[in-house]
Amino acid sequence: MKHGKKYNAALTQYDRTQLFESAEAMETVKKTASAKFDETVEVHIRTGCDGRHAEQQIRGAVVLPHGTGKKVRVLVFAKGDKVAEAEAAGADHVGGDELIPKIQNDGWLDFDVVVATPDMMGVVGRLGKVLGPKGLMPNPKAGTVTMDVAKAVQEIKAGKIEYRLDKANIIHCPIGKASFTAEQLTENFNSFMEAIEKAKPSTLKGQYLKSITVATTMGPGVKINTVKY
Repeated sequence: MKHGKKYNAALTQYDRTQLFESAEAMETVKKTASAKFDETVEVHIRTGCDGRHAEQQIRGAVVLPHGTGKKVRVLVFAKGDKVAEAEAAGADHVGGDELIPKIQNDGWLDFDVVVATPDMMGVVGRLGKVLGPKGLMPNPKAGTVTMDVAKAVQEIKAGKIEYRLDKANIIHCPIGKASFTAEQLTENFNSFMEAIEKAKPSTLKGQYLKSITVATTMGPGVKINTVKY
């Protein structure tokens, strides 16, 4: 794969074979950000899990102390008193059955996270083929199926992120923007890693975290030392 001048220039800023401690890695990754927009800083963790086994699946959520730097649009499926609760908490869209054709037929997807009360999951289930492949299906493990919709919306708006294994048993997550300070990125990274450590499957044999890489949207990867995790 051929890379541009800025990417190649970023490669000269550090030793790609070096394993960095988290704080140093965040300082390094900030140096590699060269795009004209505020790049997202992402963490990629290659695990020793086998997601084909249910007991080795990893999925959850964590609130980052400094948020992600991204404005998140929240859709809430609710009825009764919960509609007003969700609206008061800052949800961007709140509704029920009437949203099904809008999403299914009109392709409306002006939201980043979907929250639903348990009694609305029958309705949301009808959108499985649309929401599922996009990773938007509400899930109790991620805290997006709950009666406390106000808390869910507030946490998401404050910087709550979901993490899960992909088909290659890798976890990809945003932990902030290149404009964040190295300290903010480090604190977000440490909170994220605490959650990942707690999520370690009890049935897993062998190494849990094989590699941890942090990178900006357009930049090269900076490797983090996995020994302490």
